[in-house]
Amino acid sequence: MVAETSKNISVTIRVWRQAATDQAGKFVDYPAKDLNPNMSLLEMLDVVNDQLERIGEDPIAFAHDCREGICGTCSLVIDGKPHGPHTGVASCQTYMRSFEDNSIITIEPFRAKPFPVIKDLISDRSAFDAIQQSGGFISIRTGSAQDANATPIPKDVADLAMDAAQCIGCGACVAACKNASAMLFVSAKVSQLGLLPQGQPERDTRVLNMVAKMDELGFGNCTNQYECSAACPKLISHDFIARMNRDYIAASFRAAFKHKPAGGSGGA
Repeated sequence: MVAETSKNISVTIRVWRQAATDQAGKFVDYPAKDLNPNMSLLEMLDVVNDQLERIGEDPIAFAHDCREGICGTCSLVIDGKPHGPHTGVASCQTYMRSFEDNSIITIEPFRAKPFPVIKDLISDRSAFDAIQQSGGFISIRTGSAQDANATPIPKDVADLAMDAAQCIGCGACVAACKNASAMLFVSAKVSQLGLLPQGQPERDTRVLNMVAKMDELGFGNCTNQYECSAACPKLISHDFIARMNRDYIAASFRAAFKHKPAGGSGGA
């Protein structure tokens, strides 16, 4: 990270403006002057929006919630890179001291067919919710919290599951991938539960259903160039993709040769 500084800066932001999903959009330039360099990029957008409202113009629509790099809501492409110039941070953790005085900062939404733009910088990432709902959960009762605490889990396995669980579902992996692949997100959610004993009863159906839903929603294929893990604000490893592929192949094999009851649905 760049060290804090007290010298104010001025920049021009080149922002994508789009009134609705079914309307054409364009880039519009706005001056942002005399900024505290230690404010976040989102705080800078707040300042610009205050200026726009004072002159009766429509403020720039952008999504945000925690502003602490936890929720994944603030998904922006900043100067061509999801979440901005730094590694391992979300858009809300990008500060104005990261940019040169009098520079032009291009800000646009995450772009992918399954992530349609709702307005300006806000993309509809509900496709991730649909994937999660297709299998990213445990529905078979595995006991109370006390029982779970009695289940031995090797530390290396628990640590690996926690590494996968760090995924905040922001969509940077999709925005960074030339194929708009969601493999890093899906593999993290599959591995998070598949590594733990509580997730074993539904391990096969989970990976099959989540991958099928990902394909159904129009996400692209993975070509193993690892832009996804490079752009991930939580530095989720692409190794989880290989783990998910192994689980998917094994689950597909077992499903194909699963024992079927004798008789069938025919006549007498």
